[in-house]
Amino acid sequence: FDRIKNLEIKKVMPEKNPVTTAKVEAKTAKETTSDAVWQFITSLKSVAKRGDKTEDFNAEKLHNSIVRSMYETGMKDPEKAEIITGQVISRLNRIYDGHTTPTTADIREVVSSTLVDNNLIHISKQYIDHRQRSREDTADEPTYGNGVTFSRFFSQDNLHPFDALEWEKRDARITNEKNEVVFEQIGVEIPKSWSQTSTNIVVSKYFRGQIGKDDREYSVKQMIGRVSSTISSWGRNDGYFQTQDDAKIFEEELTHILVNQMAAFNSPVWFNVGINPRPQCSACFINSVNDDMRSIMHLAATETMLFKGGSGTGSNLSTLRSSKEFLGGSNGRSSGPVSFMKGFDAFAGVIKSGGKTRRAAKMVVLNIDHPDIDEFITCKAEEEKKAWSLMDAGYDGSIDGPAYSSIFFQNANNSVRVTDDFMNAVEKDQDWQTYEVTTGEPSVKYKAKDLFNKINESSWQCGDPGVQYDTTTNRWHTCKESGRINASNPCSEYMFLDDSACNLSSLNLMKFRKKDEITGEMEFDVKAFKKAAEVMITAMEIVIDRSSYPTPAIEQNSHLFRALGIGYANLGALLMSRGLAYDSEEGRNLAGAITSLMTAHSYLQSARIAKRKDPFATYEKNSESVIDVLKMHQKEAKDLDKNGVPEDLLLEMLATWDKAVDKAEVHGVRNAQISLLAPTGTIAFLMDCDTTGIEPDIALVKYKWLVGGGMVKIVNQSVGEALSRLEYSKEQ
Repeated sequence: FDRIKNLEIKKVMPEKNPVTTAKVEAKTAKETTSDAVWQFITSLKSVAKRGDKTEDFNAEKLHNSIVRSMYETGMKDPEKAEIITGQVISRLNRIYDGHTTPTTADIREVVSSTLVDNNLIHISKQYIDHRQRSREDTADEPTYGNGVTFSRFFSQDNLHPFDALEWEKRDARITNEKNEVVFEQIGVEIPKSWSQTSTNIVVSKYFRGQIGKDDREYSVKQMIGRVSSTISSWGRNDGYFQTQDDAKIFEEELTHILVNQMAAFNSPVWFNVGINPRPQCSACFINSVNDDMRSIMHLAATETMLFKGGSGTGSNLSTLRSSKEFLGGSNGRSSGPVSFMKGFDAFAGVIKSGGKTRRAAKMVVLNIDHPDIDEFITCKAEEEKKAWSLMDAGYDGSIDGPAYSSIFFQNANNSVRVTDDFMNAVEKDQDWQTYEVTTGEPSVKYKAKDLFNKINESSWQCGDPGVQYDTTTNRWHTCKESGRINASNPCSEYMFLDDSACNLSSLNLMKFRKKDEITGEMEFDVKAFKKAAEVMITAMEIVIDRSSYPTPAIEQNSHLFRALGIGYANLGALLMSRGLAYDSEEGRNLAGAITSLMTAHSYLQSARIAKRKDPFATYEKNSESVIDVLKMHQKEAKDLDKNGVPEDLLLEMLATWDKAVDKAEVHGVRNAQISLLAPTGTIAFLMDCDTTGIEPDIALVKYKWLVGGGMVKIVNQSVGEALSRLEYSKEQ
């Protein structure tokens, strides 16, 4: 007792005598940390541990754990930590009477609830996770013998990928329309093959640390090295590699792929991996929301933290009662989802994504049978008219100008979720019935064609709303037994269960070409493409267990389903280089074959990992729908029009699907989803892509205004090769 009183309390409140403090502050209504500690010690002196062991209660340990959790989430407030510690010990003092010994789990529960009651939900989660993290950290040592194998394809033994390249020092500089410098870092180390555009983008967006400080990155070697080495280290410690040599090969293959601009992870990986102990790595999130105020406000808090970490999020607000329905126990009517969208939009508008200058990204979805669907369809177009009026009055109409910053709904993409029944009603010009959220009773009735025409008119005016095809989406759903797909991420490439996350990567198609020995023309390199997909999908799988997630539900589903999203960029440039029109059957067939091969080989690698580390946790429950969807892919591959598809690509695509399905039927798959096609904005510039995602080029010379200031000039480098492929002479 004397040791605890004289040492532990003194450490918590080093400048106060605990006994005196308790006597003086007992007269006040506010209970301090030291007062609470003293009261607790007089009633409880020990804590129950595992194995029927007990230990003395350590107030300093409790206080430090709270401080640490606050610090790890970016909150450095010692005074707040002391207040919360006092509240925790006060609660423990009330709960336990001196005859009952709390367990460490009991104490964690009280700490967690106290943090939640202080509106510090993210710190509560950090506190809960700490014990598991501590156990993992102390156990972090390489584990081999039950992992996958890797062979060299890109890298060379005894030659690090960095040493295989020429490097040079450059200045990274971005200017605005007045030629004023808005960003500058002098003397950065960049591969000689990288363009100045990629240099400027990478240094300004992805180099970590404050310019002028010692921790500021100054070389691409540092940026790529921290990502590839961190992921490889996680893979070693989590048993993903069969041998130490496999781990070394994997790391060097991954490093080669990244530094040669063959592929790139989504932005949160570059922002956070190798920087934070539990980094946010997923770019795409889907959040649920319930029809109550606490859930609605919690969604706002969750979205805000996701934007801060560099990610985007989507939600279906159809669970919220319409403005035509009554509030519980009153004659007042609900605000409706469109009203709450204004608040969500405002929060998104003030968050700088990833601590950088990317805008926040969010998606809002509403089902076509929601009573407020008419207001939802037109809400953004109506705000657009206000912006036009402001611009007519002389206000600046640029992206950050006052015309658009003063109206609602500018920070979200809106999408209407339609069913086959609705589309059939449009074709037949039938009525469309909506239903109350709270009762399921019929509500407003619309003409289906009128709603569809409003969707088209509004999207023509302002780009929103988009359309998501609910029936088709859920037909291709791999986890039907675990729930429906209701929403998507901001760009709609990721569609999965509510409260889920997905980390992405994209392969640069123009980097997977080789010269044909007969024709001398550049042809698609099937083997290299497969190998890169194999390495990248393994890296993405490794990241899942080492990432942080914003809510317990998203964290649980991320581990249960392990959804991934490998994709590609630069399709427009690839088609151009082959002399194919973007809007051509040959072009679509080639894109389909490449996408199919990427998906097949990634599922095959997922099945190989599942053989060693088991399929995703809910696989048995969903095995029938998983295999059905894989076979649907296989059938589509067999039915693909061969016109425009190289023979080696076609044959490899079909063979890989056969292997993937066979392997999955025996071992299952490690990931519930595997591929998607993201728009690849910033990472496309990292990889020096001429075109982003699967989009065609909008111009051969482009000027892109950067959020946060500045402009970059982007020149398409594929024109000469495209004209040569079309048999134009050099003179022409």
